[in-house]
Amino acid sequence: MEGVEIDMRQLNIYKGKKVLVTGHTGFKGSWLSIWLTGLGANVTGFSLQDWENDYLFKKARLSGRLSDERGDISDLKRLGEVFALHKPDIVFHLAAQPLVRDSYRDPVKTFLTNTMGTVNILECIRSSAHAVSGVIITTDKCYKNREQSIGYKETDVLGGHDPYSASKAAAELVIDSYRNSFFADSGKLVASARAGNNLGGGDNSKDRIMPDCIYALKEGRAIAVRNPDSTRPWQHVLEPLYGYMLLGYGLLCGKAIFADSWNFGPEKGSIVPVSNITDLVVKYWGSGRWIDSHDPDSPHEAKLLSLDISKAETILGWKPKWNIEKTVKMTVDWYRNVDKCDAYRLCMDQIEEYVDAGKEND
Repeated sequence: MEGVEIDMRQLNIYKGKKVLVTGHTGFKGSWLSIWLTGLGANVTGFSLQDWENDYLFKKARLSGRLSDERGDISDLKRLGEVFALHKPDIVFHLAAQPLVRDSYRDPVKTFLTNTMGTVNILECIRSSAHAVSGVIITTDKCYKNREQSIGYKETDVLGGHDPYSASKAAAELVIDSYRNSFFADSGKLVASARAGNNLGGGDNSKDRIMPDCIYALKEGRAIAVRNPDSTRPWQHVLEPLYGYMLLGYGLLCGKAIFADSWNFGPEKGSIVPVSNITDLVVKYWGSGRWIDSHDPDSPHEAKLLSLDISKAETILGWKPKWNIEKTVKMTVDWYRNVDKCDAYRLCMDQIEEYVDAGKEND
């Protein structure tokens, strides 16, 4: 496929656009909503009434900057009401049950939210009377994991040992089915995005390395690390969000080449073990230590995971801008400063620094 020339200036397309962000109260959804409101988009958010990882949403006082709709993504009727009321031009679907370990505890909820929730989003797009595009966020864990050192390509086999991974692989199959069955000649374009492990300020979720680090350090405890030797494709949350918005730009412009699946991950130097992340956090925090808390009886999680991002680099013109050192530094800086200033402004300052890095590389 032929490459498409895109740079940071193209994000101005969102000014005045009606954008629906599902999962807007979560970590990634909040960052995306902040960026979109900063660009002048008319953002509507749709999330559960209560969501435990809404720290950033509340800290940045986002409810006053967008239309804050609540409901369950598995409730098609409620979701349809939001579509009918706000008539979005584009949907960024991030609402999910996002944790592997929780998927073992409640597989039914995981499949209802991640797989049927995706069906509901696509059904609302299909039945909409006006043209709606969609960027559906799944995960790098949607691939059948072979514990291989080379990165997974978008054409590799989907799968999932745990319910979370399987629910996201199933969502990818649903997206492809709707694209082929209903959207081929409809003018409605839908892309899926598979990103790596995201770091950044404002994550308050359990079973994630960065919040585990920060809260242990604040409380003067040793950081307990479940899987210090597991390798992941680490990236700052702004990296995939930029990729999602580039996809959205292409879809809004009617470019069918964008209606496909895409990997957004880091360069090889940022695909490192969990222990490297904790070492960097301690370095930039200026104190602390970590201990190996691995439990051999814990549920299965992949040991080795990386993504091949050549398609996004070659065709979309997207590439990572911050290495792992910069990513961890920006994240630690966020947590160090958030109680001293306005959280929304702090996020916008980091977004502007990221955008400036992108302009330097264009």
